[in-house]
Amino acid sequence: MARKLRPEERELWKKVADTATPLAPPTKMEMPRALSVPKAEIKRPASVQPDLKAFKIGMKSRSIPPASRAQAAAKPAPVMDAKSFGKLTRGKLRPEGRIDLHGMTMAQAHPALQDFILGSAQLQRRLVLVITGKGKFKPDHGPIPERHGVLRHTVPIWLRQSPVSLVILEVTQAHQRHGGEGALYVYLRRGR
Repeated sequence: MARKLRPEERELWKKVADTATPLAPPTKMEMPRALSVPKAEIKRPASVQPDLKAFKIGMKSRSIPPASRAQAAAKPAPVMDAKSFGKLTRGKLRPEGRIDLHGMTMAQAHPALQDFILGSAQLQRRLVLVITGKGKFKPDHGPIPERHGVLRHTVPIWLRQSPVSLVILEVTQAHQRHGGEGALYVYLRRGR
């Protein structure tokens, strides 16, 4: 709590204030016309009141339960049939072809991947394995974290782009026996 000024302090302050000259004359601040809105024009939403008269002791509320966390975090439904997708994710289907992109630069890997996918579609293969590798772990000393595994993060983007996306039905992470996080299953469309 601030203390009150004594009469002699107030008198001294008045003398100092009378001798001071202001830097600029005081101006009245006005709000721009675009921002000023009359209070009558402001519309407030009607308050939502629950219907308490219809509710009796012992009744259950009619609220809709929120979606479960599993549904919210679930991946999109596969495009291919569920039985084949289940076999695929469990590693029961055997890839008919594979490409290993280890040690390639992005400039080398992109055309090699396109040629492999389009060539596999011409050979009417259904399942191919694309090995990207997990990437090397590097010590991170900066304030912004760096991703390791450039191909691991870029190859799925390439697989969603034309012309290879036209022949692909499904892309999913490979089972542990086929490379796990460092590989992708690419399920191709049936040739017509």
